[in-house]
Amino acid sequence: MTSLVSVSETARAKINLCLHVTGQRADGYHLLDSLVVFADIGDRITCTPADGLSLTITGPEGAGLTADEDNLVLRAASTFGAAQGAAITLDKRLPVASGIGGGSADAATTLLALSKLWRAGLPEAGAVLRLGADVPVCLAGHPARMRGVGEVVGPLPHPLPAAHLVLVNPRVHVSTPTIFKGLARKDNPPMAADLPRLKSLPELAAFLMMQRNDLEAPAMAAEPVIGAVKAALGGQVGCHLARMSGSGATCFGLFADPLSAA
Repeated sequence: MTSLVSVSETARAKINLCLHVTGQRADGYHLLDSLVVFADIGDRITCTPADGLSLTITGPEGAGLTADEDNLVLRAASTFGAAQGAAITLDKRLPVASGIGGGSADAATTLLALSKLWRAGLPEAGAVLRLGADVPVCLAGHPARMRGVGEVVGPLPHPLPAAHLVLVNPRVHVSTPTIFKGLARKDNPPMAADLPRLKSLPELAAFLMMQRNDLEAPAMAAEPVIGAVKAALGGQVGCHLARMSGSGATCFGLFADPLSAA
């Protein structure tokens, strides 16, 4: 059997088109209902055979990250429990703590890359979820509905219409636990049980306008610049919807065509 020289995969940015916080469990974990899509931009994970396990961090957004055992990439690698080695390089291009799942996408992509490199099955679902609530949906890597504490990831009943997203990050870091603590209520209504067939971008935008990101208000209270970014995006010609993704601070604008987005 020929051994692989290296495996390189893109850890694509995750965008929450809507994010409903529907409850909180006794253990403190929040229950979510979210429509998730993935962008064509992201970090890059490269895994090369080696005697031991190591992580090198490069890229324009890598400053401040440390390659210690708490790094999500190395934590993901350790879930295999294997004695095999790999030299892992994280080319960090997504801003840290920005609401677009950078760390979770890195962890999920590390699992995929090492699975290919080591010709090993993926870790069990519980181990994947323990890496973070967004890791299972990032591991799926396709438009999905994410529920529970992140462990329930289901494919959408109908394909979404094509759309072009403009992502804007105001370069402020928001603490996800702080944002959740700032919620006025934690038992908000979920999306409808059955999602409609959305045949065009205006239909998608209209549907999303009836949904929410429940974390927007506490995030804007913590960092008012998020509201300014959302308003600036929403004021652009051709923008059908502007909203914050995840717990922030990245916001997205929904456009029908690449020219409007550009």
